[in-house]
Amino acid sequence: MRILGLDYGSRRIGVAISDELGMTAQGLATVNCRNRERDLDALAALVRTWGVEKIVVGYPVRLDGTEGIQCEKVKRFCRILQSRFSLPVMRWDETLTTKEAEELLSATHTRRKKRKELVDKVAACLILQGYLDDLGRRENAQGKNQDLFHEDRSL
Repeated sequence: MRILGLDYGSRRIGVAISDELGMTAQGLATVNCRNRERDLDALAALVRTWGVEKIVVGYPVRLDGTEGIQCEKVKRFCRILQSRFSLPVMRWDETLTTKEAEELLSATHTRRKKRKELVDKVAACLILQGYLDDLGRRENAQGKNQDLFHEDRSL
């Protein structure tokens, strides 16, 4: 299942895509925001091209866990995505992902100008990878519980 990861911002939307097994995230694109319809058309093209079945959007909760104004904007954007694409849209905590993306790019000695171009795509990748890792942990936990259940049933 292909999952699209988004780092939503007022100027740019970073985009990442999962592999078909849903194990790894790769940076895909950065959509420079012009107007909502054009932005959604750009995302629609990616959804069609990659056969996306689910969308994960970074959710910017504050460090203390409370929701701010940006959370309302992301909620509104998620409702629009869900309506437009008829796909499940999940929100995922994106706390400090942009800062982490900037640090990763800095550590690789990426030039400042290039970093600005890449940071949203890398942040989308980090958001999606966090979601995929959590999904994998949950599936492993369920599998172990099911194995125990089957062992108990055979006694």
